[in-house]
Amino acid sequence: MPNSKLPLVADDLWLEPYEAAINQRHAYYKERLKEIEKNHKSLERFASLYSRLGFNYNAKKGIWTYQEWAPAAHQLTLVGSFDGWGEGIKMEKGEDGIWQADVPAGLKFGHQTMVKVRVTGKDGNTSERIPAFINYAAQDPRTYDFCGVIWKPEKTFKWTDKSFDVTTIKQPMIYEAHVGMAQEREGVGSYREFADTVLSRIKALGYNVIQLMAIKEHPYYGSFGYHVSNFFAPSSRFGTPDDLKYLINKAHKSGLAVIMDAVYSHAVKNTAEGLNQFDGSDDQYFHEGGKGYHNSWDSKLFNYGKTEVLRFLLSSVKYWMEEFHFDGFRFDGVTSMMYEHHGDHVSFDHYDKYFRHQVDWDAILFLQLANVLIHKIKPGAITIAEDMSGMPGIGRRVDEGGIGFDYRLGMGIPDYWIKILKHKRDEDWNIHEIRDVLTNRRFKEKTIAYSESHDQALVGDKTLAFWLMDKEMYWHMSVEDDSMIIDRGIALLKMIRLITASLGGEGYMNFIGNEFGHPEWVDFPREGNGWSYKYARRQWSLVENENLKYKFINQFEGDMVKILDQHRVLDALPAQQLNMDDTNKVIIFERNNLLFLFNFHPSNAIPGYTFKVPKEGAFKAVLISDEEKYGGHNRIDPEVIYESVETKEGGSELKVYLTNRTAMVLKKVD
Repeated sequence: MPNSKLPLVADDLWLEPYEAAINQRHAYYKERLKEIEKNHKSLERFASLYSRLGFNYNAKKGIWTYQEWAPAAHQLTLVGSFDGWGEGIKMEKGEDGIWQADVPAGLKFGHQTMVKVRVTGKDGNTSERIPAFINYAAQDPRTYDFCGVIWKPEKTFKWTDKSFDVTTIKQPMIYEAHVGMAQEREGVGSYREFADTVLSRIKALGYNVIQLMAIKEHPYYGSFGYHVSNFFAPSSRFGTPDDLKYLINKAHKSGLAVIMDAVYSHAVKNTAEGLNQFDGSDDQYFHEGGKGYHNSWDSKLFNYGKTEVLRFLLSSVKYWMEEFHFDGFRFDGVTSMMYEHHGDHVSFDHYDKYFRHQVDWDAILFLQLANVLIHKIKPGAITIAEDMSGMPGIGRRVDEGGIGFDYRLGMGIPDYWIKILKHKRDEDWNIHEIRDVLTNRRFKEKTIAYSESHDQALVGDKTLAFWLMDKEMYWHMSVEDDSMIIDRGIALLKMIRLITASLGGEGYMNFIGNEFGHPEWVDFPREGNGWSYKYARRQWSLVENENLKYKFINQFEGDMVKILDQHRVLDALPAQQLNMDDTNKVIIFERNNLLFLFNFHPSNAIPGYTFKVPKEGAFKAVLISDEEKYGGHNRIDPEVIYESVETKEGGSELKVYLTNRTAMVLKKVD
């Protein structure tokens, strides 16, 4: 009898006791998808609600139509600048809870018209709200409140990115960035500024994917974009929708994919700007009562089990891909979505917690449908799960019993580096522990490895550069300055980034500015800092200054990324361990025919260090972290050819000069 197990279970014997639960979630997905296809013909049509709701122009009739889902409301009225914010246009309610109004001909209605909808809700209160499907939201110059803006210019944006093919990206080298803080001046950067000044930096360093944060509109800048109010509108702080298209189009023409740091795990609780209590009820988009509120995030939680909510969110996913040509998404807060306890104060130390303890099957269904939809719209699209729980199958295809993401974030890696930098002396580092943390990932589930992201750069934490060098960075980063603290910091920073990238996963990520060791944290303007933009920017002048050591870190990062990309290291099989030497703090492994050597010891520089190699031959260094151009001491000659010798046992071994706090990458030569 053929094996009928789902591949996820067949590949992991530890999952057999949970086979029924995995089969149940898979059957639930198939049942709901079948229902969607029966009622809407396809998942893509189901996720096209924005083509009906919101504002749509009928060219044949020459009229605008506005539709809004507000089932519990008593009355909706469209108001706006088209009649001087007067009485507006009363809307009619349909049987499906969708209200509609046709804008009479003769009114000045169209591109850049400012609009709101006046809602008399179930609770009897009347308030003016931003339409849920609005494609642009900006501040009203009269009141400085956010309101909806019709965005439909006469000349539609002309895309010129047809030649870009995301399927060519086999190993994502990701540059995580925030448009608003990507400039040096104290203020808010723009989409076009980013496109014209930052894209070239990213391309020159060898990255192939940009992950943009804070794209969806959010009322509070300091939320880093994680308290979303408008799920179809790009943030107006950085420019217009066409400006965002300009950025993505230019990125594609440079060969760079663009993915969004997407928030579907919660929404801002604001009623003035967001969806909360839109129709006067507590449960239109969100769970009712306490279940609909996230205590830690002070935000609202979606009811993924409601068909209208599921359709709204999937339509948002499709809209960003179709309208703005996004190449995928990094889904934020996936752990919070998948469990009713949201991962708060929960240690995922038993498989029961993945399948039997407060699992939200409807949220998992949304994630499965979203992944299937994304890959139907754009084969080769990239999806990444920010999940700290380690849910089995998060990075497996849905038809295999998984949740469908291409990658999961290796969230334990940066936490580990911070922990040992804070609590251990260099000589106490455990190389076996380092290897275990970097290689601990589920079979057939790909990981994006990173040593630090925006989380480690925020106020309240420190970047790796700051943990290593702290205030010394303010005084001793001149190339003429000798500083043992700076020397140690730069040496270890390079090693940490290389071993994380080469051993930790199938993709790599860096946060904007960390490629050159940006010396300061990220802190958005808020009352506590006097609404200052001083720390909500990137000081590019530091890396451009030939007299400062930031250039060394930047040069190493770029060369590292290019070598990993050119040799398809991350797209290859996991590393083969060759040598573990706790006495000298040495780790050596092979991955896709490159040899990676790391000597983490504070002082042991070892002439003639000998280790076994899988194949005999001659080898030459393609990367040495101790080179002068990387801020090192030039102790190793990069032109040396290392010839393997045969051992008595019949294998081959190599001898190298392996200096302390040094990483080397060797390539076999003809």
